[in-house]
Amino acid sequence: QVRLVESGGGSVQAGGSLRLSCGASGYSDSNGCMGWFRQSPGKEREGVATIRRDGQIPYYADSVKGRFTISQDNANDTLYLHMDSLVPQDTAMYYCAAGVRRSWYCRMQFNEYNHWGQGTQVTVST
Repeated sequence: QVRLVESGGGSVQAGGSLRLSCGASGYSDSNGCMGWFRQSPGKEREGVATIRRDGQIPYYADSVKGRFTISQDNANDTLYLHMDSLVPQDTAMYYCAAGVRRSWYCRMQFNEYNHWGQGTQVTVST
């Protein structure tokens, strides 16, 4: 059984940094995808960053390019999201997800991710 557990969220001032972690147990698809998604109150869930299970081809939403970095440590089955230069618009619940890969990169199609964590809250204040 796949289990994803996020941690590392919190409150930070604009311009600050946070690193989210996602412990992934029971996920054995070496050809799959891992990703971070987020959802703010009243808004739809959106993709933030994805990466192939082999650690190649990170892919970012335009809104976070140059500020966020996705990475993974396969030895420890942990996915990371390092977030720099945070702005209030980054405030959201952040979710870790795992799923199948249907392209040469990991797309941000929700229906391609069949395992989700419970989320960790990130709040950025001015």
